[in-house]
Amino acid sequence: MARVPLIPEDDAALAPLISHLKAERGGRLINLYKVLLNSPPVAGAWLDFNTAVRYRTSVPAAFNELAILRVSVLNGADYQFRVHGPTHALKAGLTEAQVAAIAGWTSGGADDGLFSDAQRAVLAWADGITRDIEPSEAACEAMRRHFDDRQLVELTVLISAYNMHTRVARALRIDVEGSPSA
Repeated sequence: MARVPLIPEDDAALAPLISHLKAERGGRLINLYKVLLNSPPVAGAWLDFNTAVRYRTSVPAAFNELAILRVSVLNGADYQFRVHGPTHALKAGLTEAQVAAIAGWTSGGADDGLFSDAQRAVLAWADGITRDIEPSEAACEAMRRHFDDRQLVELTVLISAYNMHTRVARALRIDVEGSPSA
């Protein structure tokens, strides 16, 4: 159960913001935003920032979703993994086998050919940012073989943003929609 109340969708005082949130997120108001609505300025800014890092970049969606899932695993954030795995990652082109293998992936380990070189670079970059804050030169070199400067910045910001996402979801104990305690 969330540590702060979930603001209801019919909150009249927040109707314009709720309408905007739902319009930007496929007509749904997920629990993350119901929690963030406890601070309307934060909820609005969060939406705008995350819309930019997920949908207005030159990085193909499959790489973004791969990074989001890896950060979610590393930070023990079931909320983001459950929201992104079946909903966004598969639609972006990742396979069910890839989604299932993300938790056990290790840099330099065998992944049975599930991931391309570019995908392994993204996974290692996400690991470096999440675990060490500053990824290794080897991880950077691997990224540069597959991504230009713009994409390197975009993926770095996305990974960093989802480190924030996962920490907020865990700290405030946000439940996935439809879970028994939601």
